[in-house]
Amino acid sequence: MTTPALAGALADVETLFNGFASPAETGCERCFAPAETAYLRTPYTRLPADLLSRFVYKVPDHFADHAAVVRRLLPQCARAMADGTLDRVGWGAHGLSRVDWRAWPTAQAAAVEAFVLAWWQDVLTTPDPPYLVEDVFETCASILGAMAPLLDRWQAHPVADAHLMGTARSWLYHLVDDGWPFTWWDLEDEAAGVAELQSWLARSAPGRLWARGEADLAVRAELLGLPPEERWNHPYWSGAH
Repeated sequence: MTTPALAGALADVETLFNGFASPAETGCERCFAPAETAYLRTPYTRLPADLLSRFVYKVPDHFADHAAVVRRLLPQCARAMADGTLDRVGWGAHGLSRVDWRAWPTAQAAAVEAFVLAWWQDVLTTPDPPYLVEDVFETCASILGAMAPLLDRWQAHPVADAHLMGTARSWLYHLVDDGWPFTWWDLEDEAAGVAELQSWLARSAPGRLWARGEADLAVRAELLGLPPEERWNHPYWSGAH
């Protein structure tokens, strides 16, 4: 069930962006048929689900005005992200991560940010969300250009802690070796991103993982708080686990 915050954010996106179009859009003639590109020039018309996903994940140079395309798609795209019908979440750069939406008019930029944060909060409190939580995190972080707003909202809660367990298992494989845990999000300063994520996990995750009986994950999260040499010389690596 959609949270009130997410329902409100979706309503705001619908109000602010419904009716947008890219009037002179030609699109990539190799990738899209003329009838498909015509949707981008036509407001108030729903796209077939598969075409929506193809537009959302195409690189900007496939369009005459990529930012206008993203605004055109936003009402239907945001709703598809929320209900789990947008294909490929977690498999490539989302269109919103490729536009400077923060430079849009204040109300539009605020609506985008509110939607992303509300979607993330909704996923954290949904026992079986349609997408992997680590994929939603990567998508949201790439759109926001930051992890802190998402990590700050990952508060202790039985469902959120269950998601933390699964996500930590995926991330720790890379982070324990100072590796970047994301598949397609390219941060300009990956080392700083790794350090930020390591610090948060070392500080916030161990107690919650211990409480779930995940001793091995909890210890590995604790190790992230140590300098690399101390981390790798820790007795954990020679013990039974």
